[in-house]
Amino acid sequence: MTDQIRVIIVDDDPLVRSALALMLGGQADLAVVGEAADGRAGVALARELAPDVVLMDIRMPVLDGLAATRILHDDPVPPRVIVLTTFDADDYVVNALAAGADGFLLKDTPPAEIVAALRKVADGDPMLSPSVTRTLIERVRIASPDGRATDAQRRLERLTERELDVAQAVGRGLSNAEIAAELFLSVPTVKGHVSKLFEKLETTNRVQIALCIRDAGDQSV
Repeated sequence: MTDQIRVIIVDDDPLVRSALALMLGGQADLAVVGEAADGRAGVALARELAPDVVLMDIRMPVLDGLAATRILHDDPVPPRVIVLTTFDADDYVVNALAAGADGFLLKDTPPAEIVAALRKVADGDPMLSPSVTRTLIERVRIASPDGRATDAQRRLERLTERELDVAQAVGRGLSNAEIAAELFLSVPTVKGHVSKLFEKLETTNRVQIALCIRDAGDQSV
């Protein structure tokens, strides 16, 4: 099947790897193409197999998941990365997204939601557990609200009117297809606008775009 989403699992717990592989193996559009037990092996495997998505644990020997995510994110053609962990501490969430992760899920996330997250991230959309989203937004807004608002407003001023429309839609958590339907655009056009948003807003993922919109405040958008 040529349009399968290729996935590798990076986790130091063999039982977790086996359970995830078994769960994902039952999906016709997903294919687990490799597994690794630490971050360094995961980076090497991702570079060898070029998967669409990497399911990455955080706490691992040799090289942790955050460092591995950062290394992969700096590659010329990086895979999407979903951090899948038992830890939802503020620092893990913030650091994972700063490292370039496209998603952050807890290991107690229901299997159907993990599968949905893989599909969504592979399509270019971010995916965070609801509790993680609340934690992240609260953490960022408390850190330095005035400074962040000023910086966010400065970055939003670079956008065209249409780009701002797309940014607002991203800030509401809409997928590319949903944005296209709402703004009467094609999906490829929306993807092009999102790529420009990454550049103009100095962001690396859609979650950071959403945070920029929130930081700027309603008066800016």
